[in-house]
Amino acid sequence: MMKKKKTYPEKGQALIILLIFMIIALTVTSAGVMVVLVNSISASSISQSQEVYFIAESGIENALLRLARDPNYTGENVIVGSGTTAVTISGGSTKTITSTATLGNFKKQIIASALYNNYVWSVNSWKENF
Repeated sequence: MMKKKKTYPEKGQALIILLIFMIIALTVTSAGVMVVLVNSISASSISQSQEVYFIAESGIENALLRLARDPNYTGENVIVGSGTTAVTISGGSTKTITSTATLGNFKKQIIASALYNNYVWSVNSWKENF
């Protein structure tokens, strides 16, 4: 009897299949890393945006406190944390207080209106200027 010769698949097919799986795994891993990176950058931007808003609010609150002590107060630049805010005040018995805060590339502006009557300041409006 004659023995049949075993035939083996072409040499190198296993290597090609392994390379294909490696490319797929690398692509999936890279996509996952990109998603995490984009989410991290986005969360950082939101955090800085909120921080600059609170800096602008603190400028308005500081101005109201200063106006209560001195009705002739006209504003100043205030350093709050790692940001700054420029406060300007205009008007007569009804004052318009503008606080423009900056932190890095972020900038927010809040405008408030306050009425002075019988030694008491009352805030009429408080809004963010877009």
